[in-house]
Amino acid sequence: MDCSQHSKTIDSSLVSTEALVLPVKGNPELSIFFGSQTGNAEELAGKTKKMAEKLGFKPTIFDMDGYDPSSFSNLKRVLIITSTWGEGEMPDNAEDLWMATCEQNPPLAGVNFSVCAIGDTSYDEFCKAGIDWDEKFVALGANRVQEIQLCDVEYEPEWEKWANLVLPKMSEVDGGEFDQSSVSEAAEPVLESSSTVAVSGSASDQLTALMGGDRSLTILFGSQTGNAAGLAEKTAKMASKYGLEASVVDMDGYDKSNLANIKRLLVITSTWGEGEMPDNAEVLWQSVQSDGPALSAMHYSVCAIGDTAYDEFCKAGLDWDGKLSSLGASSVQEIKLCDVDFEPPWNDWVLEALPRIACVDASGTLQLELVEEMKAYGTSDEDDVIEGDFAPGIIDATEIQVELELFRYCPAQGERGWDVVATAVPASASLEDLFMTFQRDVDGSFAFRRGVVGATATTGVRANGRVVLADVARVGDLVSNGKLKIEPLPGYPVIRDLIVDTRKFEENRSKAKPWMQADPREGERLLSGQAVGVLASETALALRQMNAVSSHMLAHGMSDTVDFDTDYEGPGIHLQRWIRINDPRTSGKHRSQLMASLQGKGGIWNEADSASIARHGVAGAALADTLNDARSLLLSEYKNAGKHGRLVKWYGRSVKWSGKLNETTLYRQVLGPLGLVSNVFSGVSARMMLGFTRTGGPPIRSLQALLLPPAGVGKIPNMFNGKVEGHHEVVSLFNELDQRF
Repeated sequence: MDCSQHSKTIDSSLVSTEALVLPVKGNPELSIFFGSQTGNAEELAGKTKKMAEKLGFKPTIFDMDGYDPSSFSNLKRVLIITSTWGEGEMPDNAEDLWMATCEQNPPLAGVNFSVCAIGDTSYDEFCKAGIDWDEKFVALGANRVQEIQLCDVEYEPEWEKWANLVLPKMSEVDGGEFDQSSVSEAAEPVLESSSTVAVSGSASDQLTALMGGDRSLTILFGSQTGNAAGLAEKTAKMASKYGLEASVVDMDGYDKSNLANIKRLLVITSTWGEGEMPDNAEVLWQSVQSDGPALSAMHYSVCAIGDTAYDEFCKAGLDWDGKLSSLGASSVQEIKLCDVDFEPPWNDWVLEALPRIACVDASGTLQLELVEEMKAYGTSDEDDVIEGDFAPGIIDATEIQVELELFRYCPAQGERGWDVVATAVPASASLEDLFMTFQRDVDGSFAFRRGVVGATATTGVRANGRVVLADVARVGDLVSNGKLKIEPLPGYPVIRDLIVDTRKFEENRSKAKPWMQADPREGERLLSGQAVGVLASETALALRQMNAVSSHMLAHGMSDTVDFDTDYEGPGIHLQRWIRINDPRTSGKHRSQLMASLQGKGGIWNEADSASIARHGVAGAALADTLNDARSLLLSEYKNAGKHGRLVKWYGRSVKWSGKLNETTLYRQVLGPLGLVSNVFSGVSARMMLGFTRTGGPPIRSLQALLLPPAGVGKIPNMFNGKVEGHHEVVSLFNELDQRF
């Protein structure tokens, strides 16, 4: 099987409107409609108007509220900028117009239009309002001059790209027809190559030349808890300001031979235990230790995270720094050692390391004389140095050899097994690309779910143990030692091959009702007079960070518990509840209902081990922390009530008061009188007394292995009123974590 390489055309959104001032053909009128709940879409409508005026248009902004849909037919050029509210609903000021348009269905044969949609990918119905308007206009006969633009929470860059594309095209609309050729010809000379960075005339010739050619940067991270991985992602975003095309790479499974081909490398790693490498870095480190490649062409820098409370502070980072240097690599910035509060020193390091490594030209030569100018370039305002945006990243078309192992299940025969094929795959190909090629060239019966518009919630699979969305996950990021094992998303019944049944998840979600139920609150009014609520930006950011998962369906598959506990609703459902609980707009009544559902049957206490979630990368670690935060609040709100709350309370008291862990006492306190009585009749208490459970008495247990093999084989060591090692340290830890005990 041979996956075809995908090419990428130059992104014409990089062309600024100032470079494309074309005379507007015919009547210069342009109608800009906005549907806005919080004012963002209205603000973008105002900015679009200003840009249009520079191009010679006579734009008019229309609030959708109160507009007559029959008047659409009289317009020649229409731009729609709308947000989406709640679970895929129209904003309040657009609802009446939408309903009236659906009822009247005015003919729009002479209308040329385009839509910019604002949404939030954390919701299932991403940008639905904008998509609905786009499809409706096409259905009524309107001519789409530019594809719909879907914008996430950080909407400004995507809106700007859309505006720079659609306005020149609208200028070519004449007599109701759009001439594509004239725009293409005009735009062609503005950007010569996809590999160059757009630099203003204020930049020196030397810096402009430096920005040409290969601008790749590899950021390797070694992370135990997700901190180093998070810093690597932040570093990659900052790298774009210096014209670098950064790739964030997990050390786990990384081929050491690739190091010899890297000109620019940043290493961000934590230290684990007593100076050890994090788990994901250990294999690569041992490999480089035993047989490291020559790295004379590499320029690098290291940022190390540690804890000064340990003797071997930041040892993993120091080891990498020393090893890279011994293999011939050149350090562009000395290693930065970061303590527990790692953000400030990392920030100092990255502001020095990035401009220096950005001054490594395409030939691999460090041009130190340009460092200060590069710093100014990367930290300057757009008006001072930059025009437009950076060129699109170069797609890695390098082919890698992959042994692909695909799970197969046929419901008709009830058979399951594996298809194994060897193939050459472009590193940039998505898993979905790979599946489509397999289906086309190998087996047409292969079944999987395809994505719609990037990061589709239902495309989840397990790739080499990681749960990912197949339509966005890249093969090159997932292959380990040349192998790629693909399984259905865990936690769901398999329908066929990689297609799973999500009905139970959707049912639980419907029962959970995680949508907004708000109380009336103080608000503000837009220029149009429309009343809207307000939400502090820091609160909105905190809510978004809590919800930092690719999809809630994917989060559901991160838990090992959902496969074995039929009552457990799963972390994806509980995460949605938790977001609403922390949203200050949620009504008190709804918040109480959500708290009760987290505490009750199938709730958050059913999760057997959050560590199973934490192992799924940065998103999994964040989700596990979020679930633990939810548990802490439940303990506080319900005053350690219920079996789980009593277990936490009496476990802590047993350890702190006596220095011993008496599980027999713990058993009585957690269950209470009624629970004990029920266990007497069920036989559980008898089995405990006889040593058939982990809390069995020591006299019986000591003889159990001899008298009743194999029942006693492999029993947990005696924990009956056992002394807790390091009692004072344990008490100190309890006091640090929780003052309630």
